[in-house]
Amino acid sequence: MPTLLAFALAALAEIAGCFAFWAVVRSGAPALWLLPGAASLLAFAALLTQVEASAAGRAFATYGGVYIAASLLWLWLAEGVRPDRWDLLGGGICLAGAAVILLGPRG
Repeated sequence: MPTLLAFALAALAEIAGCFAFWAVVRSGAPALWLLPGAASLLAFAALLTQVEASAAGRAFATYGGVYIAASLLWLWLAEGVRPDRWDLLGGGICLAGAAVILLGPRG
């Protein structure tokens, strides 16, 4: 699986899983939301193992930038809150950092 696809699917799975827990605890959603939430978090963990990286920590660090950008997209599409320029700037900086970690030349 291509790395970018694995990161994108992992981010969707993690955000959806965490949102399910958020909805139960903070928004009063039925406790049954926890079942697909837990399954989504398991899928997240499995997807992250598909990333081409020389070390788990490097994959996780790179994923952090992708997660931040995906969370801003979730904020806009799922929660109806449009990210402001500071959100976008921060997300861009995180993605740039992720690219440096993943693509930087290694000796």
